[in-house]
Amino acid sequence: MTQTQTASEQITEQVAAWPGIETAHGERGEYSIRLGRRELGHLHGDRVLHLGFPKAVWQELFDAGRIDYHPVFPGKPGYAARRIETQADVLDVIALLRLNYDRAVEHHGLPA
Repeated sequence: MTQTQTASEQITEQVAAWPGIETAHGERGEYSIRLGRRELGHLHGDRVLHLGFPKAVWQELFDAGRIDYHPVFPGKPGYAARRIETQADVLDVIALLRLNYDRAVEHHGLPA
């Protein structure tokens, strides 16, 4: 019998394979995904990813319907939430984390 991976397990398996990525459980139940000292985002179980982007990138992603406002910062561009409900959501969460990963490597010279 084959066991299906949860959304967070699928995301973690993909993202943790990128060079320099570290993961850890946080104090508020979140699962942090980091490159060096920079958090790329964090998961809350299998239901949502929280992350941040520069405002112009955030607006583009928001306009495309890929992210929404972070619940702690409603109406404040930059902080984002991405619901995870379908397999397509899992793939987009990985893509959003990759966007932050690539930006961190490119702009901050963090190890890749």
